[in-house]
Formats: sequence, structure tokens, C-alpha cells
Amino acid sequence: MARTSRIDYGSVGEDYLKHRQLQKGAAGWVLLAGLGIAYVISGDFSGWNLGLAEGGWGGLLVAFVLMGLMYTCMVFGLAELSSTLPTAGAGYGFARRALGPLGGFATGMAVLIEYAVAPAAIATFIGGYIEALGLFGMTNSWPVYLVTYVVFIGIHMWGVGEALKLMFGITAIAVIALIITAVALIPHFEVSNLFDIVPDGSAGSSAFLPFGFSGVLAALVFGIWFFLAVEGVPLAAEETADPKRDMPRGIIFAIIFLVCSGAAMLILVPGVAGAESMGVSDSPLPEALRAAYGENALVADIVNYAGLAGLVASFFSIVYAYSRQLFALSRAGYLPRFLSITSSRHTPWVALLVPGTIGFILAAVTGNGGLLINIAVFGATLSYVLLNLSHIMLRIKEPDLPRGYRTPGGVVTTGIALVLAVVALVATFVLDALAAGITAGVFLLAIAYYWFYSRHRLVATAPEEEFAMLQDSEKTLK
Repeated sequence: MARTSRIDYGSVGEDYLKHRQLQKGAAGWVLLAGLGIAYVISGDFSGWNLGLAEGGWGGLLVAFVLMGLMYTCMVFGLAELSSTLPTAGAGYGFARRALGPLGGFATGMAVLIEYAVAPAAIATFIGGYIEALGLFGMTNSWPVYLVTYVVFIGIHMWGVGEALKLMFGITAIAVIALIITAVALIPHFEVSNLFDIVPDGSAGSSAFLPFGFSGVLAALVFGIWFFLAVEGVPLAAEETADPKRDMPRGIIFAIIFLVCSGAAMLILVPGVAGAESMGVSDSPLPEALRAAYGENALVADIVNYAGLAGLVASFFSIVYAYSRQLFALSRAGYLPRFLSITSSRHTPWVALLVPGTIGFILAAVTGNGGLLINIAVFGATLSYVLLNLSHIMLRIKEPDLPRGYRTPGGVVTTGIALVLAVVALVATFVLDALAAGITAGVFLLAIAYYWFYSRHRLVATAPEEEFAMLQDSEKTLK
């Protein structure tokens, strides 16, 4: 067993990595941009509107602006990191280089919590859209969740190239639906509908902020839902033709699109159907269209079906993301190594199945999309704190490291994102202290697993570990 000053590396067979290979060159920057949009586009169709019931329209608007700024600043940092350290570990790999093995594992686990739970939340929203359509007499319940997981995990097992292309097509349908919705709602928009929630008299409450300043903090979680998971684009680094060039272009294009589409839905949907009614809706876009054009409006049915495509696109792409994060952590020995085994088609089939099973159980047991959003957002915001800190530390520790792209504004940009991420992390406890506390407990159990077991059994030949060992070697030679 080789030993460094910080960690121990366990021994593995010569063919260890042969059974842990992903498909190279499967995606260019256009597919990466589509992947980034697909991760998030379900957030435009459902989930965000629950923030209207927490903060009113004004509170959710403030949350959208703050979280949009956080994500935009963070994406510029991730564009630099992913062009510099292009591995499947992404967030874990960045933090591993900047913060050491514990920081890398902590970041990877936070990302994994986010990506394992977010599809469960989306599955409940898929159920809501299916129920609204009256398809097959199905309700928003476990059979819908089971079919969703089985079908789309199965497609991923088929192969990454095929999966990404199908995802791109589904996402295109969802984008068209958003455009149709915006065009159809504009003539019926009324400003007064945004402010139809009666102020509750709390500190700072008004027509603009009906639930006061505390409502803004509670709405931050749903402001995040407009953008949640766009940071997963770098997880495709090892399956990208030219990550140094394609990663920055793909992820930056995605965030620009998402800011524009999110703003349009936030303004138009409650501006037509009213903030109060949209705050409790399972399918806000079709309901807003029915409020404008009548219960039997064809445009509402079209958007309802296409909205289902948007939810599927996000579900489909986040399944891809959790499998790559789990694959990377397992390949490097931070989690049990069998989880990173790949099939003859170079897909990490175990890493697809295990979180999928956990997600299905969560969706079936809770059936509560709002609760699952808060759990996913806790993992996300914790990872954002660590990711932005990683960019800052890597700039300080290794200013001369060759970078394919450099963040505009440097550490000031990611510093802004870091501060906002800390605020958002606090907000998860304000909205639901029990859910956030339980999730924090799961995270701490994972840290204990690393500290007492897996840090003595890491795999030196994993790409993320090789990056770190190269750094240590360069320091030794200086």
C-alpha cells in the first residue's frame, strides 16, 4: 500500500480501469448546452411556483434575481474549472485539487445528494402533469414514478451518445412549449394579478412582499429551482470531444437561456392566472393558459403535453448526472468500488440503478415535490459553497495553472456566488428545518464513512487522484 502524508492508496488490479471506461467524444458544445438546459428546464414548468406561496410574487422575484446572479457568477467559475480539470468527477475533482481529499469527497457527496433527490421531485411533478391530462386514468402516485425511473434509466443503459441525442430532442420540444406559452400569455397579462396575495402583517409585508422579509428568505429555495443542476454540465467532461473549448461555451450558453426563460415564466404565468392560485398549482403553465383561453383551450393541452416533455428532459438528464458523480467517487475509492463498474457499452449501470432505486423510494413514500425540492436544494447549496471556494483557492494556490478559460472578474465573481450560496444554504433551514436537518445528518454520516474507512482505500490511478498527485509532485520538485 502506497502512502502519502495525507491519505492511503489501496491496491487495485491492472485491469481496474478497463472495467470503468466511459464513451469518449460523445458530445460537442451544442449537446453540452442542451444538456445544461435539459437539467433545469423542468424548473420552468413546475416547482418554482410554490415559491409564490412562500414569498409572494415580489419575494420570489427577489429570490430569482439573487439566485440568478449566484448561478451566473458560479457558472463562469465552473467554465474555468471544467476547462482546466476535465474529468467525470467535475465538482468532486475540482474540490479535490483545491481543498484536498476531504473537501473533494464532501463536495461530491453534496452534489450526489442533490442529483439523487431532484429526479424524485421531478417524478412527482410528472405525475401531476399526467393526472392533469387524464392519461390512462393514472394519478400522481407510485406507478407513474416507477415507470418513469424504469424507462429512462433503461435508455441510459443503452448508451450515452444515444441518450444525449434523445435528451436533446425532448428538450427542443420543451423549449418550443415555453415559447408558445409566452406568446399566448402576453396579450392577457395584467400587473394587478401579480399582487393578489393579501399581506399577512409580518415585518416588511406589503403588496409587493405579502409575507415580509422572511418570505424572501423562504422563497430563495424556489428561486434556486429555476436553475438547479446546471452545474452538472462538467460531469460530461470525459465524454466530450474537446472539453477545454466546449465546456465553457456549453455551460455559459445554458445559463443565459435559463435566465431568460425563467424570467418570462415568473412574470407571465402569475401575471395572467394570479400569484395566489399559481402558488398551489401542480401544473402552472397549462392552468395559466386555461385561465386565459378557457378550460378546453387547445393551446393549454399542447403545452401540457410539451410540459411533460420538459419534466422528462430534466429527469432524464439528472439521472445522467448522478450516475457520473457516483461513478467518479466510486472509481477513486471514496465509495464502494463496485458502484463504478461499466457495461460493454461503457455505461455505469450500477451507478444508474442504485440512486435510481433510492429516488423512487423517496418519491413513492413522500409524494411531496416541495419537500424533495428542499432536500435537493440543501445538497446543492452546500456544494455551491464548496465549488466557489474551490475556484477561489485554486486561483490563490495555483495562479500559473494552465487554464482553457478564465473567469471574468476572477475571484470577485466567485466570491459573490460564495456569499449568496451561504445565504441560500441558511434559507433551506428557514423553509424546512426538519428536512434540512435530516439531510445534513445523512451528509455527516457519509463524511464519517470517508474518515474512518474509505480514505485508506483510495485509488491512485483514478484521473482526479492523478491530477492531485501531479500537483504534489510539482510542489516537491520546486
